[in-house]
Amino acid sequence: MKYLLLPFLSILILDVSAQQTDFLVKPYLQIGKNPSTGSMQLLWHTKETNSAWVVEYKNSNSSDWLKAVNQNSTKISVAGVDPFWIYSTSFNSLTPGALFSYRVSKNGNIVFTAEAKALKTPAQPYRVVVTGDIASGSKQAGRIANGIYNSNPDLIAIAGDIVYTRGLISEYATKYWPVYNKDVADSTGAPILRSIPIVAAVGNHDALTRDLDAYPGALAYYHFWEQPLNGPDGKEGGVLVPTLKASDANRKAFINGAGEKYPRMTNFSFDYGNAHWTVLDSDPYVEWSDSLLKDWVIKDLAAAQNSTWRFVLMHHPGFNSSRAHYEQQQMRLLAPIFENGKVDIVFAGHVHNYQRSYPMTFKPDNNGNQLVAGASNIRTGKIVNGRWTLDKKFDGKRKTKPQGVIYIVTGAGGQSLYNPEQSTDKDSWQKFTVKFESRLNSFTLMDVNGTTLTLKQIDINGKEVDKIKIVK
Repeated sequence: MKYLLLPFLSILILDVSAQQTDFLVKPYLQIGKNPSTGSMQLLWHTKETNSAWVVEYKNSNSSDWLKAVNQNSTKISVAGVDPFWIYSTSFNSLTPGALFSYRVSKNGNIVFTAEAKALKTPAQPYRVVVTGDIASGSKQAGRIANGIYNSNPDLIAIAGDIVYTRGLISEYATKYWPVYNKDVADSTGAPILRSIPIVAAVGNHDALTRDLDAYPGALAYYHFWEQPLNGPDGKEGGVLVPTLKASDANRKAFINGAGEKYPRMTNFSFDYGNAHWTVLDSDPYVEWSDSLLKDWVIKDLAAAQNSTWRFVLMHHPGFNSSRAHYEQQQMRLLAPIFENGKVDIVFAGHVHNYQRSYPMTFKPDNNGNQLVAGASNIRTGKIVNGRWTLDKKFDGKRKTKPQGVIYIVTGAGGQSLYNPEQSTDKDSWQKFTVKFESRLNSFTLMDVNGTTLTLKQIDINGKEVDKIKIVK
């Protein structure tokens, strides 16, 4: 299967040498803290803050340039990293689902332009790419980025492990921005971030490094992402996140950059098109048997019952047939909540391959057996036994109405692959697995049009390796 690059995603490149001095990181789009069909957040990084920045945008059906609003800047000044500023501004009068252009001026000179699409309404069809374990610095990561860009999605959802290996500011600089915010699309990456909004769940490589004395540039997730803050209001050292190890100076530097996003931004939800997305932190330090967290998920899904589709995005899969990470089953505890909340698909990464389950229900026996490592008793996961019921009549072709939740592992976005030998060894699969592909890197492509959903897995060569249709 070959995808053509559509002209609306073409980027007008200005003086590249000038841009390199204007930006530390060129402008990139995100859904923002309060996403809506008429809004989008734009961010960029600079080394200096004494310039006059102006951002304007124009809807495709208008000749008028509108000024972006709520511009602000945050200084990032952590040990071992040259200080820089993150600028952020909002587009707030976009035509839903339509093309728009934007331009960034510095001291009266236009230094950057691009085009993008506004968020879709419930009545509009849309395309979403879901992938995980991406910015590894590999050649495969660049090729997958190019394939994603050429598939022309409206939204990209990352199932954790955004950047390897410790989620550092410096790792974003070498493995993320150069690959996913390139000026041109080629085998080493593409101009994704400036044209397509991205939402991301946090993974272990994004959040487990919490020693800011040893790694003051860690937890860059809280600096670089603008996502909703409507999740459970847990506190550091509680059931939501562990305590930071940091001197007073290193803690202050981190908090000054992260602001209100820490520690809340790892669990949140948002609506896109006719779907509701619940994004969860599945890292082993989170205690998902706690009523505070479970009650938030229950209420979040209950409030979304008018949405046609309900998706969950997280990093650690509860149901996984790969020999790698098989024991990390902690997210199985939420399976009954997903079922009662009428979740359609749960997307995860962590395991570097593609897997699809039968539609299924699962009843845990209890809260699971905690696994720990080392003398410090660091949590590594849980074994959660229980009973599942599989809908083997659903085939996604003739039988398109699943009974239960479908679990997708899509962690082949750039890292080295896990257990390729299992791809053709069906005897090694768990009974809930119906598809397993680990011979090539790949990403998930999902098209939604009203009550019809088509899901495909596309490998690094553009070949379709799996396809199902769901009809409501």
